[in-house]
Amino acid sequence: MSAAREVALEVLTTCRKADAWADGTLKSILRRRQLSRRDGALAARITYAVLQNRMLLDYYLDGFCKNGTRDLEPVILDILRIGACQILLMDKIPHSAAVNEAVTMAKVHHRAKAAGMVNAVLRNLSRSKTSLTPPEDLSIRYSHPKWLVDRYVALLGREEAERCLAANNTPVPTTIQRNPLRISGEGLIGELEAEGIRVENHPFLSDCYEISGTGDLEQCVAFAGGYFMVQDAAARMMTIAAGCRPGQRVIDVCAAPGGKSFSAAMDMGNRGQITACDIHPHKLRLVERGAERLGITCMETVLADGREPHEEWFAAADTVLCDVPCSGLGVIRKKPDLRYKDPKALSALPAIQLAILTNASRYVRPGGVLVYSTCTILPEENEGVISAFLSQCGGFRKEPFALPAPVGETDGEITLWPHRHHTDGFYICKLRKIHD
Repeated sequence: MSAAREVALEVLTTCRKADAWADGTLKSILRRRQLSRRDGALAARITYAVLQNRMLLDYYLDGFCKNGTRDLEPVILDILRIGACQILLMDKIPHSAAVNEAVTMAKVHHRAKAAGMVNAVLRNLSRSKTSLTPPEDLSIRYSHPKWLVDRYVALLGREEAERCLAANNTPVPTTIQRNPLRISGEGLIGELEAEGIRVENHPFLSDCYEISGTGDLEQCVAFAGGYFMVQDAAARMMTIAAGCRPGQRVIDVCAAPGGKSFSAAMDMGNRGQITACDIHPHKLRLVERGAERLGITCMETVLADGREPHEEWFAAADTVLCDVPCSGLGVIRKKPDLRYKDPKALSALPAIQLAILTNASRYVRPGGVLVYSTCTILPEENEGVISAFLSQCGGFRKEPFALPAPVGETDGEITLWPHRHHTDGFYICKLRKIHD
């Protein structure tokens, strides 16, 4: 039985039973099983393709299961999804291999009686592939909950919303930022290619690259050496907007896992002072290990709730980074299971975000910068929070900033979209403190 497919099934099963996140679960299982880079990449591709297209796969499978999929045992349904995913969405895998592996998985998992049904359903699906028609319902076609599709359509219109939904289901290369404290650009490319990793210059960000064929990236020698960090282009543009310079005092109020603090430290040439805060001790330990790996020495970590004031920081920082907890709906293309989470908790987020931003504003010195960001596209977490902040807290104004093409000039805030900018969905607002 294929190790890659078995890992995909284990990830799906663990996420279903423990309500776990797929990315962390996959990373843990790959590390434990020690799959080859090729098998690890296939396991990841199948796992994410199933999660990205689960509603669509079930829609098609319903037509080939005698009583539909609703009453199937969860493990059998997951096996069918894995098989259907390879048949319908992955051109390089022979249909016969997808079917045979699914039948074998059913038997290995002590479902021998269901193996015949799995075989029949997937073979019929394979024979009918060319005659299947996509559903009209965008929610089913792109496997996004209806409430989220409705929000996209309201924000973008149906045509552009469909492009965004499609982008959310498109595999994306991993974006990394070179660590200039450790290595040159030429040296980094050479190190990565020596490990069999494919490297392309990022389309519009200097010192950033898109890589593929990595397997477990943390096992990469260049990663262990601190030559780079994983950082989406959108997050990198947040620190570009901040404009941190050598010698400055920077406070990152919601720092974990540390990427924006690390990026700021690189922009500062490791000269100055960065205070990286988080509410969770174990996350701060991750930040500390990351800083050590990257050779960053201008940072300190502090256990702190972003909503609670620290008087010793009042008016002390040249720049305050405020990347607040959010719904995360901008990173669905990388965390596809986000779309299936209960949206009820989202209503409480803007109040938390405003409280963090209001408290963080106290740390900015006169003339200093406050940057607010989220990895979501919902206006109530973005423009709505900024509007409420500016109406309640005087002394700040939006400051225009420039980002590399295709983004360009902004009026002080911007929402990045996957289908427009080829980044995560992300919001950035730059504020300047104009008086006490």
